Amino acid sequence: MTPQQFGAVLGFAFVAAWTGLGFGYAILCLVGAGVFYVAANFLEESDLDLSDIQSRLSPGSSAQPTAPSPPRSAAPKRARVR
Repeated sequence: MTPQQFGAVLGFAFVAAWTGLGFGYAILCLVGAGVFYVAANFLEESDLDLSDIQSRLSPGSSAQPTAPSPPRSAAPKRARVR
């Protein structure tokens, strides 16, 4: 899809949301689209390996998560001298 085609689709969607929902909701739609666009760019260009994360989180995976460390015990309270 060329940038011109994408702009036309975005413009159509904005006007459709504006006429159907109102101007404020149309702006919220644009903001939401922008957030997801930025997130998709971040995930595409980062070194984050989503398949590795998915394999670790899926049930029945061979990678065993490390056990959480036990909670640290609180320091003993000193008696107050009055």
